[in-house]
Amino acid sequence: MRNVAVVGVGQTKFGEHWDKSIRDMIIEAGLAAVRDAKIERGDVQSLFIGCMSSGRYAGQEHLGALAADSLGMRVPATRFEGACASGSLAFRNAYVDVASGRHDCAIVIGAEKMTDVKGPEAITSLAAAGDQEWEAAIGLTFAGLYALMARKHMNDFGTTREQLAMVSVNNHKNGVANKNAQFRMPISVDDVLKSSIVADPLRLLDCSPITDGAAALVIMSENLAKKAANPVWILGSGQGSDTIALHDRASFTEMAATRTAAKEALSEAKININDLNMIEVHDCFSINEIIALEDLGFCEKGKGGRFVEDGNIDINGKIPVNTTGGLKAGGHPVGATGVRQAIDIVRQLRGDSCNQLKNPLYGMNLNVGGSGATAVVNIFGREMKQ
Repeated sequence: MRNVAVVGVGQTKFGEHWDKSIRDMIIEAGLAAVRDAKIERGDVQSLFIGCMSSGRYAGQEHLGALAADSLGMRVPATRFEGACASGSLAFRNAYVDVASGRHDCAIVIGAEKMTDVKGPEAITSLAAAGDQEWEAAIGLTFAGLYALMARKHMNDFGTTREQLAMVSVNNHKNGVANKNAQFRMPISVDDVLKSSIVADPLRLLDCSPITDGAAALVIMSENLAKKAANPVWILGSGQGSDTIALHDRASFTEMAATRTAAKEALSEAKININDLNMIEVHDCFSINEIIALEDLGFCEKGKGGRFVEDGNIDINGKIPVNTTGGLKAGGHPVGATGVRQAIDIVRQLRGDSCNQLKNPLYGMNLNVGGSGATAVVNIFGREMKQ
């Protein structure tokens, strides 16, 4: 397998784009990534796009062909779907494509247009990422599923309602400087606790929003990437799966798919979890960030709430988390989220993040599909693997 690097990134602003179609956003993000890579569209040899539900949301299927056509790229184009992990699945498969030697230059796009349908229809579409027969059909939404996880975590480990709120507070604090974030305002623990109940114990400000947006990046093989201005190297990638229904899991408070994906990615990258300088995790609901910190190995199971409360995830903490706002403040156009996470790690490593860390060497993103049925972990570094 060859070394592969990210050489260009592009993103739309995340939010409610009433005046843009999914095609418009794909073009905007894709061309921005091509310009950032300082290449021509004709240099791209393959296209990979992640999108959960363009048919339900925008009435548009066959998204690979649409993206290639819209960008003027007559290349093999494939869409990937893995619920909210769709973007990272597209990225992982593009990485394998280039690392294997099949192609030397690929573009990865993540996109979702969620606001062309009414709120209840959007929620119904998201629920399709769970078990339709045993969860969605009885009205169990993803807020409900994650509320069950939160309540079990609180019962078993003493995690507090305030600790959950601190996750959202930290993400909003980081999102203020991010010009592409959907919500650029700070919030307080009290704001979270006083926001309306969505599924007890989760409040409105524990939940990521309905969002439109697209993100894209260009990757190249080592021989081409060495000529790029500021390549960021892909060091490892892992994927894990678990039961699609929450009630079939061994535990409500952990995600086996996350542990599997992280183990594979870290092994390939030849680093350990404590070598990382920052991470992007899937905070679709505040409890998921706490569970992610535990499953990735930054703290013991059950101690994620205390880990957050002690300031470890702050920009200047032990392991900065979601340095540009995460899903909570940045927005969550589900198919685009994994690609956006990768972009934010890349920007940190090349030194042009809106909340730049001091001299980071390694970063990781964790993208989760559904309530944990799919997990993808990617690891990036400033230097290539030897």
